[in-house]
Amino acid sequence: MLILLPPSEGKTAPVRGDRLDLSALSEPVLTPVRERVLDALVAVSARPDAAEVLGVGAGIADEVARNTALREAPTAAAKRVYTGVLYAAAGLDRLTPAARRRAAASVGVVSGLWGLVGPEDPIPAYRLSMGVDLPGAGPLAATWREPLRGVLDPRAASGELVVDCRSATYLAAWRPARDVHRTWVQVRVLREVAGHRSVVSHHAKHTRGVLTRHLVTRRGREPRTAQELARAASELVGTELLAVELDAPATGAATLSLVVA
Repeated sequence: MLILLPPSEGKTAPVRGDRLDLSALSEPVLTPVRERVLDALVAVSARPDAAEVLGVGAGIADEVARNTALREAPTAAAKRVYTGVLYAAAGLDRLTPAARRRAAASVGVVSGLWGLVGPEDPIPAYRLSMGVDLPGAGPLAATWREPLRGVLDPRAASGELVVDCRSATYLAAWRPARDVHRTWVQVRVLREVAGHRSVVSHHAKHTRGVLTRHLVTRRGREPRTAQELARAASELVGTELLAVELDAPATGAATLSLVVA
């Protein structure tokens, strides 16, 4: 099982820790692209128009300025750097040793800067979205597409279940090949009020985090099919969820809908 998450927009900057070492990150085949994107981000972040180029508001100018020192910045495990609604619910920094090992093997964060990192990978806090067209690197979703195919397509093609909790911006960087869609399940969250269902961002982030935590902490064999995933998610009905619905067509990707109040 591979659970794909987006990074959080906000991040907790480590106050101490080793300096960034790209060779310490998982998936070392991505290092050359990481080097190129990192160099481009450092250069752009020193420009007067950095906030505009990075698509962020002037109110977080300090976070943009922090990008200029990423190579010297202290690092911490990604599970502690990524914060926000999804990561608070997932609680990847609050796991038993057994669940921590499962998360390390099963959870991947798709990032505009790193491509793909695991919860234990040491990274600094940074500001960069996958939706940015970064001078010196190009549109990041396109920049990462082929490298991520090289890393993720073999896992999907092997029959490993891909539980995709990413937002549309990060979906643009990698989708499995059509012939392996049967192993890919996209997770969506619907809010139900008075019988009417709608998509809402805050609930989606929280609920995807809840599902992630459940999958890495529950006892028993991890799900291997979309149907087994739906049954595992159904264990949350009555507590976090109102209902779980699976749309698994004969061809194409499956969709797991999590319904919340």
